Amino acid sequence: MLMFYLNVTIMRTLFLFFLLITFQSCATKSYTKARLLPQGIKSATVEVYTKAGNEKKLLYTKEMTFTKNGRIRHSKTLDSSGNLLKQTVKKLWFTQELYPSKEPYYCKTRWKFKQRERISCYTKKRHKQNESIYHYNKNGTISKIEDNFSSYHTQHFHYSNDGLSRIVTIGRSGEVIDEIITNCQTRDEKGTCLKELRTSVKTGEMQETLTFPNYN
Repeated sequence: MLMFYLNVTIMRTLFLFFLLITFQSCATKSYTKARLLPQGIKSATVEVYTKAGNEKKLLYTKEMTFTKNGRIRHSKTLDSSGNLLKQTVKKLWFTQELYPSKEPYYCKTRWKFKQRERISCYTKKRHKQNESIYHYNKNGTISKIEDNFSSYHTQHFHYSNDGLSRIVTIGRSGEVIDEIITNCQTRDEKGTCLKELRTSVKTGEMQETLTFPNYN
């Protein structure tokens, strides 16, 4: 009889453990869905440039590998000279952010009702560094991002049939900070935007993003 109760207790513990893992997995939204990348993408390299006329200057390069569920397993961001700016490593319960000149951040994602996530980053000493509330549409794309720590600005994402069309940043008092017009100029056969141009309505500044996806 004792063995029976022990087995039942073990089974219950395992069930609760797997339920917790499943809940955690469901709570974290897919990066690829949120950024309109196709299902099954394995990795990608993104290059971001400032653009003025026919001239452009590299700002940074970001290399990402994805899990089967479309979340970032590992990423590495380099400056224009190839120097490391930041690395991220996905752990079971959090994401670790590594920097060459400051202590690591530990970022936790907590699911909230109504298609929301709270993403908070701390140092090892539990000092909060940033926090944002992500709101998602039913198809997994980002609806808006609320800064909940420093600027308290909110970014609103608008979509057309072709994808992301503009991002409007609203201040804490409701004023428009800026509006970014996005234009995908080239797509591959899977639908990934290979070349995107973003233009600030307020300043006229332009950024060009080149994406190099890997599906194998």
